[in-house]
Amino acid sequence: MGVGIFAHAQPSTNLFSLRQIHSSSSYLRIRPHFSSGRRWLNPKFPPPRLDCFSLRCSLTNTDVCNPVATDEEVHEGTASADSNCPVPVVQLKSDALETEALNLLAGGTYVDTLLTALPVLSEEEQNAIAATPAHPAGLYALYASCLAGNLVEQLWNFAWPAAIALLHPSLLPVAVMGFFAKVAVIVGGPLVGKLMDHFPRVPAYNCLTIVQVAAQLLSVGMIIHAHAIHPTSMSSVLVQPWFSVLVLAGAIERLSGLALGVAVERDWVVLLAGTNRPIALARANAVLSRIDLVCEIAGASLFGIFLSKHEPVTCLKLAASLMIWALPVVVVLTWLTNQLSSGVLDRAKCPQTSCRSSSAGSTPDSQNIVGMSIEAIKHGWVEYMQQPVLPASLAYVLLYFNVVLAPGGLMTAFLTQHGLQPSIIGGFSGLCAFMGVAATYVSAEMVKRLGILKAGAAGLILQASLLTIAVAVYWSRSLSQQIPLQFFLSLIVLSRLGHMSYDVVGAQILQTGIPPSKANLIGATEVSVASLAESVMLGVAIIANDTSHFGFLAMLSLLSVVGAACLYCRWLTNPTDTQRSLFSFEPQIS
Repeated sequence: MGVGIFAHAQPSTNLFSLRQIHSSSSYLRIRPHFSSGRRWLNPKFPPPRLDCFSLRCSLTNTDVCNPVATDEEVHEGTASADSNCPVPVVQLKSDALETEALNLLAGGTYVDTLLTALPVLSEEEQNAIAATPAHPAGLYALYASCLAGNLVEQLWNFAWPAAIALLHPSLLPVAVMGFFAKVAVIVGGPLVGKLMDHFPRVPAYNCLTIVQVAAQLLSVGMIIHAHAIHPTSMSSVLVQPWFSVLVLAGAIERLSGLALGVAVERDWVVLLAGTNRPIALARANAVLSRIDLVCEIAGASLFGIFLSKHEPVTCLKLAASLMIWALPVVVVLTWLTNQLSSGVLDRAKCPQTSCRSSSAGSTPDSQNIVGMSIEAIKHGWVEYMQQPVLPASLAYVLLYFNVVLAPGGLMTAFLTQHGLQPSIIGGFSGLCAFMGVAATYVSAEMVKRLGILKAGAAGLILQASLLTIAVAVYWSRSLSQQIPLQFFLSLIVLSRLGHMSYDVVGAQILQTGIPPSKANLIGATEVSVASLAESVMLGVAIIANDTSHFGFLAMLSLLSVVGAACLYCRWLTNPTDTQRSLFSFEPQIS
């Protein structure tokens, strides 16, 4: 027979009621529940509302029933209770409860003493834990997947403008394709991001990978078809059906590549490295950046060498074979990443309650997605303009107006039409990417010696100075000679050191100045603004599409870089109170 005791204390009596409950187990359960803190257990501090005080007690594995035996006095005082309840009513002595309360206090003091006596990790041990990834095997599989995917993507980024530039001596087709690709990123980026939030990570990633490769293969087919028919004029190229398909495929390919990059850099690497392991996360970010730059070097160099020795159609078929080969490798490595990380990528992207409420409240149809995307864009613009480090971000955006004096589609098309060998053009792009790798090391030393803010100014001033000399060399009308042309390209290569240094330092400035709760929103908006800047310059290149207008485009690019340097230096020399509070560790503004 089991016995349950439910005790109710009254201000004027020490009576407690006992109910006998029949069950198969034989134990007495008494659970203490106090409606307030420990001070109610102390008799020196009587509770203000004693009539609301309730007590349930529990004793386990005991056959002692003598403490609940009652005397005649108790039975006389509880006659009314016996008449109302079919169970016996007993009285427990309050001094025993007070003794137990004091024992509870003593036990709590012992626990507090025990907790304060626990050993604390040293700073070296904490740094060792912070530098260890949460899922190292999964992180290495992610590196391999990014290496295979980025190699094909960077090779194609160099291949398509070079192959199109061989069709006709004009910048127009490359500028048109680049313009519509940027427009697709600006308009479709929020839509693709919203769709990815509604699907599991691994299937969504593999689906986008297949879409990207399909768009690349379609583009290869269209360019091969164009080389087979050899259009005679640019006006005939722009109205051809194959060119419309090529523009659409290029926009889809860029949009898919952007979504894949955001998924890896903003979500996957955080889960695999660990959100509470900052050193491991920083190292993982650096490795991903170097993988991307190394793939840019290898892709541009390989295709440039192939293009210098073989026909463009043969090189495009070779690129298509590499795309087909890399697709299953990327899919398998993506699956392996999730398996080696104990399925961490299968975690829900939001709590179950919020996911249910969001799915019940709105379905991801086209109207809701478009409406949410428009609201997200509006909110992002508002938050972007109100950020405390806006001048540093605007300087970063101004650098994206430089679409000519930098490795890219327009520069590749210009050098191809200028008569340079594809191997030299590939080497030029590879050296620019190598400067990006070097900048990841140089920027750290610059921050250590100059501080974050001065390091950013040094990078911008270096880039502006070198590009000024490069434009002067171009306007000297001596690029037809070999040595001035090599000097011109060398200045652009060296300017990438300043550009990428500010890219690294600027990211740290934004991480310091932007609240963590708004980092993703402001960062995504900054990418959209940068894409808008590129699209504006590509629109200008569409109008001034002849190679004779390259000097005009180069001057616009130079003015944007000089403007970025002036804007940043003015912000640095006239610090606000918010800037002083955010960068109080910087000696120049303290």
